[in-house]
Order: sequence, then C-alpha cells, then structure tokens
Amino acid sequence: MNRIALISYMLIGMYWRAYAQTESDSPKEMLDSMYISDIEDRENPAKVLHAEPLYIDLIRDLGARKGEKEWNVGLGLADRERYDEYLALVEYEWAPMDRLGLEVELPFSFYYPINGSESAPGSRLNSLKLAGQYSFFVSEKHKTSMAIGYIHEFELNQFSRYKEGRIFSGNAYNPFFIAAKRWGRNYHTLVYTGPFIQDHFDTSGLTVSWQVNTNFHYMISGTRNFIGIEFNKEVTNGVFTAVMRPQMRLGVAENLLVGIVTGIPLSRENERFSSFLRLIYEPGH
Repeated sequence: MNRIALISYMLIGMYWRAYAQTESDSPKEMLDSMYISDIEDRENPAKVLHAEPLYIDLIRDLGARKGEKEWNVGLGLADRERYDEYLALVEYEWAPMDRLGLEVELPFSFYYPINGSESAPGSRLNSLKLAGQYSFFVSEKHKTSMAIGYIHEFELNQFSRYKEGRIFSGNAYNPFFIAAKRWGRNYHTLVYTGPFIQDHFDTSGLTVSWQVNTNFHYMISGTRNFIGIEFNKEVTNGVFTAVMRPQMRLGVAENLLVGIVTGIPLSRENERFSSFLRLIYEPGH
C-alpha cells in the first residue's frame, strides 16, 4: 500500500478515536461554558472563540488582542506521482494592537524523485512571506467574526540558482476575506477566500487563481482540541482543483498544541495523498 495512504488512514482513525474518548467527558455543558467564558470574557475588546484551520491557517486569531503571539513549525509530505515533496515552514505571528495580526513565514520545499524519475523540481526556500490581518467585525451576540487581510510573498528560485545571482523569482499578491461563525458551543464554520496573483520575472503577464477555502470543525468540550475538515478549492485558467483535508488539533501542554492534517485530492492531477503536522507554541500563554 502507498505509504502516504497508509499514514492517512491511520491518522483518520486517530481522529475518531480521540473524538469518542473525549465525548464521554461530563458535565459537558459546564466545561463548554467555562472554557468559552475564559477566552471571550477575559478582557476587552470583544473576542469570539473560533476553530482555526490547520493547513491554510489564519494570520492571527480573529478578534486578536494586543500582545498575543504564536510560533508555528510545520512539516509535511506530499506524493506528486513522479516525485515526493517534503514541506517545512517556520512562522511567527503576533498582535501589535487589538484586532490586528501580523505574520512572517519561511516555507521550504524539498523534492526527491520516485523510481529514478528526473523530473523533480529543485529544492528551495519558496518565499519570504509577510502578512497582515484586521478583524473589522466581532460580535459575541451573533458568535460571528469577519476580517480582511493581505499576504505578500517575495518568491525565490531553487537553491541551485543562487550561484548565478538569481535569488528572487517574482512576487505573489494575495488579498483575502474571512468570515467565521460558531454554532452553539461546539460547532464552527469558516470561509477564507481571495485571489492569488503571481508576477514572475521570467514571464510576461500575471497568473491569477481564485481560492475558496471552507472549513467545518467540532471543538471538544472544555478544551482547545477539535476535529474537523478543511476544503481547499482553487480555479486557475478555468481549471478547478480541490483537496479535502481531515484534521485534528490536540493540546499537549498549556501553551503547546499539535495539529495533524491528511490531504485527499478530489479533483487534481499528479497529486495523491499527503500529510501535514503543525506544532503551535504560544509563549506566555
């Protein structure tokens, strides 16, 4: 069996076992109320507790409060049919003022051919990514938050081209909009959408794709643990692609969480199963 598929099936089984174990917690309603109150009523300004997707994550919590900060380390593996892609990222996000989140990220890709194929791309630091996000609407009454943001990527060439003095390969521009709502105490939905525009130095014109990411999560009573699913959809030059990503987040310490994601392509060529692990550390939490 394909090793990535095997890992994916094992992770999906872990999601549901964790869900079954934590559902026996009692009294459920009291835990929910206490945890939500701890997040939302701690201080002003208003903030609504939302489950944040793990693959396309937010720049900072919706309704971020001044002084919040977070480190993320991500590791992933994707089967691209002719080669394997190993992903790694390091990011730091913080809130310099209420409702404003900023982020710096370094995403890496390392490629290894499969079965002697010579078509694998060169390994690279993909880009220097800078981002900002502002929550312009936060309603505790309606359990709803909305935000706008912008990501700018200074894209880089593969490592082998650095000796030619060609480090940067172009720019990518990504304005986005987010809307999230919590239904009751446990159920969370979120939509993240916007255009992704690339301007490569070696080609004329722009490449534009439209991204729509929809998310549904169930947060387990009295914790920050959740299980859920993320749908990453994209349209580029009239071609539609989609990947379904079942996922789970577990708190392993007061200020440390682990997110596990499985990628299942729904309509994409040259991609099979993938897996992704995100470590989330909140200093001073």
